[in-house]
Amino acid sequence: MTESGNSKSGEQDSRQAPDTPVKSVLSVALIGPDDDRRKAFMIGLSRHQNSNIHEYTSFPPDLDVLPRTVGEKYDVVILDVDSDPDYVFDLVERICSSSSACVMLYSATPDVKQAVRFMRAGAREYFTLPVAAAELEGALHRAATQPPPAPVQTSKITGQVMVFLGSKGGCGVTSIAANFAMMVAQESNQGTLLIDFGLPLGDAGINLGMATASYSTDNALQDPSRLDARFLSSLVDKHSSGLSVLSAPGDFPANPPTLEGIDKLIEVARENFSYVVVDAGSRTDLMESKLFEESSTIYLITQVGISELRNSNRMINRFFSLRIRSLQIVINRYTPKTLLFDDAQITKALTRPANWKIPDDYATARRTENSGSPIALDNSPISLVIRQMAKSACGIVDEKKKKGFSLFKK
Repeated sequence: MTESGNSKSGEQDSRQAPDTPVKSVLSVALIGPDDDRRKAFMIGLSRHQNSNIHEYTSFPPDLDVLPRTVGEKYDVVILDVDSDPDYVFDLVERICSSSSACVMLYSATPDVKQAVRFMRAGAREYFTLPVAAAELEGALHRAATQPPPAPVQTSKITGQVMVFLGSKGGCGVTSIAANFAMMVAQESNQGTLLIDFGLPLGDAGINLGMATASYSTDNALQDPSRLDARFLSSLVDKHSSGLSVLSAPGDFPANPPTLEGIDKLIEVARENFSYVVVDAGSRTDLMESKLFEESSTIYLITQVGISELRNSNRMINRFFSLRIRSLQIVINRYTPKTLLFDDAQITKALTRPANWKIPDDYATARRTENSGSPIALDNSPISLVIRQMAKSACGIVDEKKKKGFSLFKK
């Protein structure tokens, strides 16, 4: 994260005592990677005489360090929403829950729904560029004269949900999700649950070489009112890797699952596992459930084919156009030398570059399938990419690749 040359009123820390009724000078951090938007906002901000302004031209990669540091150093933190809405949302939540700093946001596009989302996370002001001078002056006056906001009380820390969704049947969703979940359990050494929503006859457990399960998602969803931590623990099977697995039913359920039941299952799972990996198959009918809420990370699995790319384009535009970091596009069975489309055409179809490319290694896939041995246990090109996906999801950085980072480097 880099501080630009713009600073106003010296370098002294101008934070006032908590009981001071009016702050004579506001300490302001303006953080925005986009130069044009940041400079446009700075024009209005620089007119405020009683402020000590510091511009920052990038977001740092470490969400665990920045919020507390920023919150302790500045009275007001102003963020560019458009640069990365998902990241900024997490940033707002963490700043507001760990400090009394007043958080403000700016965007080039008016979006009431997004503004409400950020205000609920704790933001005090939401501006649309260009900002009217009177509007900004009023916001800064309120920040200086009103009591600092109390830290937003966050609910109990819950597990991260990672949903694997296919653009089409046969894309390899189950194989990738199952092996990914196993690797997350290994790499994180934290409680990890794999839920197979490939109803009615999912086979995530088979991909891990597990025997037929005694219980399934059907048992969990039959009566949501009785679903709690103890009941869920009685339904899951334990893989030798430490991964917990809630399998799909081995027969057609008498009644289809309800969104209420699915939501309750996800809530209970998040309360009891650090990571919840879901094999959703190609089930877009579950989009209204908590599987796909904004805090979930979606892994969209596709292949380089006309049908798969077309479906991916439709799904991204319909359901995930506003997601940035929380949508991970995975191209499975990637063989660049034999593709009908080049990378530029693939990126255009997907509306953005793919995050991961899993190579086509038919021999390994076939061998592990026939032997009932997970791909995760095989040192193959496929397993190497999936393991990197798992490490990234857990926030694990290889030490040899890790570079030093200095907050607020001038």
